[in-house]
Amino acid sequence: MNESMFDRITINRNQMGGAPCIRGFRIPVATVVGMVADGMTEAEILATYPDLEPEDIRASLRFAAEAVRERELPLVAHS
Repeated sequence: MNESMFDRITINRNQMGGAPCIRGFRIPVATVVGMVADGMTEAEILATYPDLEPEDIRASLRFAAEAVRERELPLVAHS
């Protein structure tokens, strides 16, 4: 993993319980990813969090993708 890929993602155990956040703000990566998953547009996310930049949203998605890349997830089989 290229560390510079995630230079917008910070982890501070004394902030937000150590959750990955955007550039030291109290905006967790999970919150941004959840907003995208809920169908919010980039403009809506940026309006909600004016301190964010478009690249922060992309960095959050890249970070989330890398976080689950090598893990097995418990999926329910459908019949």
